[in-house]
Amino acid sequence: MREALRYNLAADGYEPEVASDGAAGLKAIRSFRPDIVILDVMLPKISGLEVCEALTRSGSLLPIIMLTAMGTEEDRVIGLQAGAIDYLTKPFSIKELMARVAAQIRRSDLNQTAGGPVEIEQLKFQHLSINLDSRTISVCGERVNLNLREFDLLNFMASNPGRVFTRVQLLEQVWDRGFVGNTRTVDVHVRWLRKKIEKNPAKPTILHTVRGVGYRFNT
Repeated sequence: MREALRYNLAADGYEPEVASDGAAGLKAIRSFRPDIVILDVMLPKISGLEVCEALTRSGSLLPIIMLTAMGTEEDRVIGLQAGAIDYLTKPFSIKELMARVAAQIRRSDLNQTAGGPVEIEQLKFQHLSINLDSRTISVCGERVNLNLREFDLLNFMASNPGRVFTRVQLLEQVWDRGFVGNTRTVDVHVRWLRKKIEKNPAKPTILHTVRGVGYRFNT
């Protein structure tokens, strides 16, 4: 599979760097500085999930696509919680994987050149501050780490305060129209965000649930 992916990525014009185990993968990521990472969950030495978690803890915003033979909803949630931005279950279509790689790189390029959906550098709401240039946030003055998708979701909603978005709309705007998944993905990411940005996640004051509709960002 590793050689098949190398061949297809190179054929699409990319310059792939491959590794045979998780430890070698982490070393390659730190030296090669890729635009995107494709991780198999079941890797020798260090699992793909552990690699993903290590990158997330370090503050990396690299898009990570996970490949796995485990396709239950719980498995997908674990992968997304570790910091993955997308998830493909084996056996998968090489054509679909290439399309997802292209979409994530395109999104990263747009974020870097356009600075996100707004033209200002910083957003401040209640006890929350969002730095759009560095893609970091602080809560009550303390730096809080978000993975790439968490930041994109928070940034999008904070850029549209007071507006109610359905889960489908959030999937289309934050996860791309070609994302294959269900609306539970949005609920999971909102729950993770609340744990990180709300003073009391059980009684959120920033990410508000509009019952029967979706979510609203309160100023």
